[in-house]
Amino acid sequence: MAARAHTRTNPPASGLDTRLPWWAVVLPALAFAVLLLMITGPGEARAATGDPSVTHLVERIQQTLSH
Repeated sequence: MAARAHTRTNPPASGLDTRLPWWAVVLPALAFAVLLLMITGPGEARAATGDPSVTHLVERIQQTLSH
């Protein structure tokens, strides 16, 4: 026996009729802000070991980008 397909009784409303919960907007915006702060925040982390010339090059790049 075949099952009946359900059809809509009301036509879709014109315009945007979708509503998002508040957290669907706030959470991505909050995540974006946190990631942006992590990228632009002061980077005080230093490598434990490494070539001094590479460290010097990275510092020069940071100084150039900060100005």
